[in-house]
Amino acid sequence: MSEKLSGVLGWVGIALVLGALVVRFTMPEQQEVWYWSAVAGIVVVGLYILTQWRDIFGAFGPRRMKYGALATSSVILGLGILTAVNFVLARQNKRWDLTAAGQYSLSDQTVQVLRSLDAPIRIIVFGRDIEFPAYQDRLAEYEYTSPQVSLEFVDVDKEPLQARQYEIQSYGTIIFEYEGRVERVVSDTEQELTNALIKVIEGEEVKAYFVQGHGERSPEGTDRNGLSALSEALRLDNFSVDTIVLAQSDSVPADASVIIIAGPTIDYLPSEIELLRDYLDAGGKALFLLDPPNDAETDQAALLSLAAEWGISVGNDVVIDSSGVGQLLGADVTVPVAASYPPHPITENFGLLTAFPLARSVRPESVGTTGRVAQTFIETSERSWAETDMAELASGEVAPGGDDTEGPISIGVALSVPVERDVPSGNPAAEAETADEDEPTLETRVAVIGDSDFATNGVLGIQGNRDLALNTIDWLAQQENLISIRPRQPEDRRITLTADQQWRVQVMTLFMIPGVVIGLGLLTWYRRR
Repeated sequence: MSEKLSGVLGWVGIALVLGALVVRFTMPEQQEVWYWSAVAGIVVVGLYILTQWRDIFGAFGPRRMKYGALATSSVILGLGILTAVNFVLARQNKRWDLTAAGQYSLSDQTVQVLRSLDAPIRIIVFGRDIEFPAYQDRLAEYEYTSPQVSLEFVDVDKEPLQARQYEIQSYGTIIFEYEGRVERVVSDTEQELTNALIKVIEGEEVKAYFVQGHGERSPEGTDRNGLSALSEALRLDNFSVDTIVLAQSDSVPADASVIIIAGPTIDYLPSEIELLRDYLDAGGKALFLLDPPNDAETDQAALLSLAAEWGISVGNDVVIDSSGVGQLLGADVTVPVAASYPPHPITENFGLLTAFPLARSVRPESVGTTGRVAQTFIETSERSWAETDMAELASGEVAPGGDDTEGPISIGVALSVPVERDVPSGNPAAEAETADEDEPTLETRVAVIGDSDFATNGVLGIQGNRDLALNTIDWLAQQENLISIRPRQPEDRRITLTADQQWRVQVMTLFMIPGVVIGLGLLTWYRRR
């Protein structure tokens, strides 16, 4: 009886020690639990050794010593191999994210920005020791992606002087310090962190103006047809957003990095067209999102003529897509879907589906010898066509024929044309500044897409619509380093069960599965009788 009791003591002691190790690494905040569990385990193992000392010393006989030495050598050899493998792997770090949504991987945009760093950047987390593991999980990916990133953690309570130096007002503040510039953020989401990273690298915001006054979609509109979601996404890409009414302006503001004309319903005045023409001729950037007209009288003839001056022809039609891909997104044939894209910086490495409710064709055309050669960057599938018969379209039964153009149909066109800078003659300083190799080339950039609905709040969340809209605007603003796939919100992976499903799960786990196990046990017992 005493031998059995002492044997139980040994196993209990080992269990307590192993439990203490598990708690120590899984719940380090439970210090009292794992500490006293380890102490109790060691005491119990000590009692076991005291009760079994004869057997323990007897194990060191000549024969047992031989086998013991062999076993010890094997253990030492195994530990040596594991140590060597760990030493090599520690210097060849590689991570795999096995989650379905890539929850623990940085987005393409973040990776692209980090890899483009040409100077060291410090990321300093100000908080409390107990909060640091949550930030470590995310920011370690930034440090791992680029050797230019250094990551530091500062306990505000222990090092108040350093916190005061960076004007820290709250726990959880993260500082990005780059080439003397500092950006602060109080968040651990990738979108906010990468936004701060972009701001500190760029040094200043770029400005996007949405033209208003002709029925265009509002950048502040929060309804289904508004553009508030696009505006917020632009702010995360280091844009500031404002509006402009050209009829009330003498010129396009000098701080405009890009102007956006989104879905006008009436045409522009000649004076407004002249402002746009002067702006583009001087190296401006513009995005035109032009919907199909309701009728011939509401088409924007002046805007279409301005686009034609830059080698872009906008069709008077509606693109129909019979490929069936749109049905996967809950759409019909009037919502063309693009799945592959012609080569262009906007769509480089872009492989997401994009949908365009009620789109018109937009194609490039040569403009004499001006050098204005546009390129298609969005086109529909081969099983699509540009329908020109609006009466047939209104009837609900459409088929290609007559003057219709067969697919693939171009619905997005862009071009860039270098513009010579005006340099005052006899001004050496201005000439030297113009000759500076670091100065970006002055270019006029224009992009025309035959639909504005794809960028609205109701449709922007479909597959790649958001990224395509932002990539287009980033390219226009000459922020090519931001063209990529952006961070996604973590997916909600919860399972929602109905009351009936919950009841069936409960019956299966509490009665059916235990019943089968008990039944098999009784059957085995009965057969062995």
